[in-house]
Amino acid sequence: MKVGWLIYKQEDAVKNMSFIDWFIDECKQQELKLVLVYREHLDIGVYNGKLALHQNNLECKPPDFAVIRTIDPLLSQHLELMNVPVFNSSAVSMMCNHKANTHQALAQLQIPMVDTVFLKKDLLPSKPPLSLPVVMKAATGRGGNQVTMIHTQTAWEQFSKHTYADDVVVQACNVQLGKDVRVFVVGKTIVGAVLRESTTDFRANFTLGGTAKWYELNQVELTLVQSVVDYFDFGMVGIDFLFDYDGNLLFNEIEDVVGSRTLSEVSNVNIIKLYVAWIKERI
Repeated sequence: MKVGWLIYKQEDAVKNMSFIDWFIDECKQQELKLVLVYREHLDIGVYNGKLALHQNNLECKPPDFAVIRTIDPLLSQHLELMNVPVFNSSAVSMMCNHKANTHQALAQLQIPMVDTVFLKKDLLPSKPPLSLPVVMKAATGRGGNQVTMIHTQTAWEQFSKHTYADDVVVQACNVQLGKDVRVFVVGKTIVGAVLRESTTDFRANFTLGGTAKWYELNQVELTLVQSVVDYFDFGMVGIDFLFDYDGNLLFNEIEDVVGSRTLSEVSNVNIIKLYVAWIKERI
């Protein structure tokens, strides 16, 4: 039986233990062994000119596969170089966890999106590069965190003084605020979609108090999403879209370490069962 590692930071594992148990149980049912491993217990590097992996300060054998549920592209790449299949891959992790990289990649596919400007913290202009209001995001933020709407020149100046993100994206606001769609994907398959809405915040994230319900993608939307899915080698991701004023989808971001809480809330889809089957096929 192949043995894989499910890698979490300890703090995140405490908050996601039911998801972890679900993942481990689904693997067991499909004749894979999955072991929870804390990122804090792993050390990677080079010893005597060779790639090394240590667990609890002792050299260890790499797993047969790894599911990394923390944002750590360097760890993903290190394991891949040691011939460990990693889900999601380091390439997906690096692309998805930097919003500027993601927008660059999807622009090559001519996927519709709002106007977006990429900036460095130490090179922020004195005035916003787009007409106010704008949304400011830390390029490496996730879950709706480090996202701010800027309405005035004064607010822009204050943000410029106090932002601690090295890379920032600035986006136009000509969208339906407080509303988005998350599309869940496993491999090349669109598993389902969830409409998230908020009446109190311009962000629709479920974890920030938004509501969620099943969303049936129409054929035009399915074709759009599938063009993204076919281009990349995803494992399990969530692709988020905003709505323009006419109800058309505009790409927003891709969640690499995506949770499935909203999908489980609004459907009976067992996305982890599908993901484990996909992983088993790949390894």
